[in-house]
Amino acid sequence: MTNAKDLYAASGVSIERGNEAVKRLSPHAARTFRPEVLSAIGGFGGGFALPVDRYREPVLVSGTDGVGTKLKLAFALERHDTIGVDCVAMCVNDILAMGAEPLFFLDYFATGKLQPQVLEQVVKGLADGCLQAGAALIGGETAEMPGMFADGEYDVAGFAVGIVEKSRMIDGRRIEPGDILIGLPSSGVHSNGYSLVRQLVADAALPWSHTPEALGCPIGEALLTPTRIYVQTVRPLLEPFDIRGMAHITGGGLLENVPRMFAPHLGCVIDPDAWPLPAVFDWLLSLQDISEETRYRTWNMGIGFVLAVSNAEVDDVLDALAAQGETAYVIGSVEAGLSGVTLERGSVPR
Repeated sequence: MTNAKDLYAASGVSIERGNEAVKRLSPHAARTFRPEVLSAIGGFGGGFALPVDRYREPVLVSGTDGVGTKLKLAFALERHDTIGVDCVAMCVNDILAMGAEPLFFLDYFATGKLQPQVLEQVVKGLADGCLQAGAALIGGETAEMPGMFADGEYDVAGFAVGIVEKSRMIDGRRIEPGDILIGLPSSGVHSNGYSLVRQLVADAALPWSHTPEALGCPIGEALLTPTRIYVQTVRPLLEPFDIRGMAHITGGGLLENVPRMFAPHLGCVIDPDAWPLPAVFDWLLSLQDISEETRYRTWNMGIGFVLAVSNAEVDDVLDALAAQGETAYVIGSVEAGLSGVTLERGSVPR
């Protein structure tokens, strides 16, 4: 008589692979633990003691996201150690835009047949990203679901929780006409617009190993560059300066994300010539003629995070960023009577 364990294994689910995965993951998670973490990986939940002694009116801020079709590149290149960084970045940069300090992170990993060594690479990236953000990786879910995914494929998503003083939440309400927009450079395409990226590469019949002179590395490697995490750069600015609004440039690009900071009666003018275009975008644009609206609504075009500051503080904020070794750019200004983003070359004085 076949026992239940054998039947379950025959259906495609392996408890042994799951146990092996937990053993592989625990050391990576442990290196992210903050003093507030109260539980170990493998329990039914993750415990975290809120640092309420540092806050009078603490507000929890949460965010969740995935990596999208950038995963297709990881599958094709069989490289999985950067995807976890992307997953963390997409979540913590979002809550940072509200002024929150990331506290902890959980992930969800689903696949048809669990390959513990692949999962370990993904979780290593999650841990790397959490260390960059100062967040603890306190748990997650690994789901083995035969028949739901093609061989070798998986999906990963994340969930971040942060904390901010209620009076210091950044929601854009203090933004005024005449405020200045400061752009922080992206590390590349980040994790949005990869359906278009993959279509361009497919139309050009190029393998991921193709190495354009302009990039100096295989296109697959360039496009797998992890999403930049802005926490350590931005948080030191929040106490000394009046940062009035922030935007994480994700799906929808500059055209859709910057206006999320504004009241309905405000818009902005952005100068696309105010910052250097990264080589990866130059190369993508060389493959096909893509309208300006499409490119600025699909990709970050070299700016991954935007700050809105008063004109009186802009130089001091730029100096503080430079002291961190950060190259930031004045990319535009807030205007009354406009709707959304107006792209106007030459609008920022050189």
